[in-house]
Amino acid sequence: MDHTGRLLIVEDEKAALKNLQHVMKKEGYEVTGTLSGPNALQLLEKEEFDVVLTDLKMEKVDGVEVLEKSRQLYPDSEVIMITAYASIPSAVETMKKGAYDYIAKPFNLDDVRKAVKSALEKVALKKENTQLREQIEQFEGKVKIVTQNTMMRKLLETARQIAPTDCNVLISGESGTGKELLARYIHFVSNRSEGPFFAINCGALSDELLTNELFGHEKDAFTGATSRKEGIIEAASGGTLFLDEITEMSLSMQVKLLRVLQEKELLRVGGTETVQVDVRILAASNRNIHEATREKEFRQDLYYRLNVVSLHIPPLSERRDDIPLLCQYFLKKHSLLMKKEVREISSSVLALLANYDFPGNVRELENIIERGVALANEHAIELAHLPDDLKDLEIKTFRKREGRFPSLEEQEISYILWVLKETGGNKSMAANILGIDRVSLWRKIKKYGMEET
Repeated sequence: MDHTGRLLIVEDEKAALKNLQHVMKKEGYEVTGTLSGPNALQLLEKEEFDVVLTDLKMEKVDGVEVLEKSRQLYPDSEVIMITAYASIPSAVETMKKGAYDYIAKPFNLDDVRKAVKSALEKVALKKENTQLREQIEQFEGKVKIVTQNTMMRKLLETARQIAPTDCNVLISGESGTGKELLARYIHFVSNRSEGPFFAINCGALSDELLTNELFGHEKDAFTGATSRKEGIIEAASGGTLFLDEITEMSLSMQVKLLRVLQEKELLRVGGTETVQVDVRILAASNRNIHEATREKEFRQDLYYRLNVVSLHIPPLSERRDDIPLLCQYFLKKHSLLMKKEVREISSSVLALLANYDFPGNVRELENIIERGVALANEHAIELAHLPDDLKDLEIKTFRKREGRFPSLEEQEISYILWVLKETGGNKSMAANILGIDRVSLWRKIKKYGMEET
């Protein structure tokens, strides 16, 4: 339990009440006890209890009335009935009205402990789900970036600083790192947050379709244009437009976009009158846009217009300290969305994910956790719930570093360091794994200037 459970015990037998209070306090719970039903109702009016442990048969106000009052005021709380053997049918009937469990007299204290613990766990889960539901509702249509990584925190701080300035921003990073998420973040902390946010993938549409989507058209501009259509740029006026995969835009389209940035106006397809627009452009690419400019695949003047501020999102493999945090966030999110009680990720799964390089970045991690929640039959995601290629993972993947492929020397250094780490610094064992003798390993450590750890 992450918090101390608050218990209300309602029992009209003084000795039984005293005994229950003593036992529950020893379990570490915060306990309030009362000998009467009417007093229990008054206590419920004043404060909330996680679990109510109440006798069923009492004078004036019985356990059923206590149950109904508790369910009315605190739907997330649970009620456990205490009853004599002769009243078990009545106790079962109360469970149909929402009681969590019943305990027969004379009761076994271990049974009471187990029932209360189980009820508290359910209450804690319901409260956690309620908080997550509120959290999801709070960020619906908005954005939440989950991170504890130093690089990401600095990146978000820079994003917060430039958000109100209205300058154009160029976001770079590998696929799946969250470029659109960062764009939405900038929009929602900017002065344009009340305005619209539009996102379009420039590489997903042909030149003709992209022109029509961005700039719109006039009636009869082409066959099938039966009415005027407002383009996305025009619709985003007063807000923000996010252009993903900007380097996939044709040179002719780049010229049209440049005019929008320079003149703050556009011309619909088939139109003769310009339309004034006020839109902030955020652009992104998983390619090296500077290299694309040098290769004449991207206009230099447009590059400088867009690249007023440049933000680079590091791949997940460079911020591994975020992996456990993101795992828990996605676990809670998808457990709630699927209405499943998957509460844990096994240590073996977490260890495997911690050493995986995630070529698909955060998007891939979320897909893995979502799959795990969908397949889990119990309360935890296990290795069996992971994709087969992950379960069989034994070595790290090869990936680009800072937009380029690593050299053979860099890869060798990385592999030697990894083997040394896995062997706990045992050089004889590491050399054996590497297929070289200990002297050769020592020479490589000296050659590459590695720390001997």
